[in-house]
Amino acid sequence: MKWRYIDIFNFMAKCILAVFLFFGQFAIMAQGTWEKKDLPTIQFFRSVFFTDSLYGWIAGDSGIILHTVDGGDSWVAQNSHTDNEITDIFFLSRNLGWAAALNYIVPPYGTILLKTDNGGATWIPQNYPEENIFITCILFRDSLNGWMGGRPHAIVRTADGGVTWNQATVDTSILAFFPVLTIQFYNDQYGYASGGMFDIAGVIWRTSNGGDTWYAIDPSDAPADEVHSLHIFDSITVMGAGGDPDFGYGVGMIRTFDGGINWEYDELDIQGNATDLDFRNATEAWAPLGQQRKMIYSLDAGNTWTPIFPPDSVSIYDVTFPDSQHGYAVGRDGAFLKYHPPVIPSAPQNQVNDLFNYLLFQNIPNPVQRNTTIGFRIPAANPYIVGFADNGEVKIQIRLFDGFGKIVFRSQEQRMITGNHEINVDLSKLNNGVYFYRLYVNDYLVPLAGAKRLIVAR
Repeated sequence: MKWRYIDIFNFMAKCILAVFLFFGQFAIMAQGTWEKKDLPTIQFFRSVFFTDSLYGWIAGDSGIILHTVDGGDSWVAQNSHTDNEITDIFFLSRNLGWAAALNYIVPPYGTILLKTDNGGATWIPQNYPEENIFITCILFRDSLNGWMGGRPHAIVRTADGGVTWNQATVDTSILAFFPVLTIQFYNDQYGYASGGMFDIAGVIWRTSNGGDTWYAIDPSDAPADEVHSLHIFDSITVMGAGGDPDFGYGVGMIRTFDGGINWEYDELDIQGNATDLDFRNATEAWAPLGQQRKMIYSLDAGNTWTPIFPPDSVSIYDVTFPDSQHGYAVGRDGAFLKYHPPVIPSAPQNQVNDLFNYLLFQNIPNPVQRNTTIGFRIPAANPYIVGFADNGEVKIQIRLFDGFGKIVFRSQEQRMITGNHEINVDLSKLNNGVYFYRLYVNDYLVPLAGAKRLIVAR
């Protein structure tokens, strides 16, 4: 059989197109997809919580609570003993859970707290002891110790499983007593809360002593609108999501790199208000935009964001990922979405293990008198890692911060490839003190590489 030049050209073109479409579909699906699932009601669901990939609860208007044991394929209604709006639901295990319902109708106005120890088969209601406090978020660290936040201002804690609650000590900053929308802890000592008031100020609180004392963000760093949700990378790196629902304003993202002392706020070129924020894995994050009928996602740990329309353009307000392979979201008109992770071609096992595994090592020597060596690891080049050049290179830089989050030293940018590397730095011009350093790749912070403490002492 003889081939004409035109036949060869057409054959090669088809092959190139096939390869492009094959790999292109993975690029398009790199962020995963959402599937809309039917629910037996069209209520506004405000909160979703899954303890694992199968057991979950969703709650919202009119006291509705639905429970699933098969990952959202089927649901059973539970009796909450209230017709009031449920703002948040939280489970510590498949059996032990709490929820908060807001009573604006019958005095005494305030919050009805719900508790179950059998997965919601029975919910026990109890009035929150203080009137006119409306709880919007619940977090328990174990069966006894828990936290709640609410309006008009409240950071309260319990040490007896919710039988009694006490107001936490909050600093007297001008922003200290704004509404609280979410509370999260990184460990037993470090925690953060966020909230604020629309068109007045967004607020973030921090604690470094287990919640004994909370300190509000400096007013000069505060955005104009609420911060609805937080993601804690480590004890000093946190990001929050919010924005302005009014026309023309962008989704807001706020970050700290020094444990909440200083914050940086940016508005995305995407109109809306992020009502929640959750990470599927180390780098993939999702935020619903509520009434904008959009969601945004990031594949680089929140550095850049892309908007998409959810199925049927439903309004989504809350999202959760119990693990890296499963995600769920809820919103208006009975909206419930189930996440399907991206399909990624198989790769050698060591390449999979290295996929997002940038590492930052402790400098040697430490304390430092003049020079010190900082080591780090660059993972195997992979088409699904943002930033790798065609030859597998990335630009590496080490940045050193003082205790106030100010950059005091930048290493010279160097192009490097996969493997363990070291950079020798001269810190002779720095004053004695405690600093910390972080890894930047292609001018972007790598949050999960962590931060290392460095001491200069002569």
